[in-house]
Amino acid sequence: MIAALLLEHTHLAWLTLGGLLLAAEMLGGNGYLLWSGVAAVLTGLVAWVIPFGWEWQGVLFAILTMLAAWLWWQWLSHRVKQQKPADASLNLRGQQLMGRRFQLDTALINGRGHMRVGDSSWPVSAGTDLPAGTRVEVIAVEGITLHIKAISK
Repeated sequence: MIAALLLEHTHLAWLTLGGLLLAAEMLGGNGYLLWSGVAAVLTGLVAWVIPFGWEWQGVLFAILTMLAAWLWWQWLSHRVKQQKPADASLNLRGQQLMGRRFQLDTALINGRGHMRVGDSSWPVSAGTDLPAGTRVEVIAVEGITLHIKAISK
């Protein structure tokens, strides 16, 4: 009886499938079922207004699913291109120190030593020995070593 009812009113099956897919999408939230759910609802609405065979309804569902996913991909790729890129140095602390100025707490011997930056100590390298108290600027970063140069006041 239910099978006969579904064969007679296939739009109800599509609308039900679409509703279930959209509900499942709300539970998962990954976006995988959204476009299939939308395509199933649209197929159900079209089949309700213009009754046609289940074979063509399946073809319409497949086409609408691919079309909806493609349109979403187009919109998303266009939006990503327009967005300002995220700060590329977000998790690269050394890169964030480029151009900043500090004062040496200890002297550099053979052009090498350590410098306090906030609550951490960084290995530093300079072309020459520098006495404690020298104002320096970070000019490059190699691994975790900051390359510095002395600056005049």
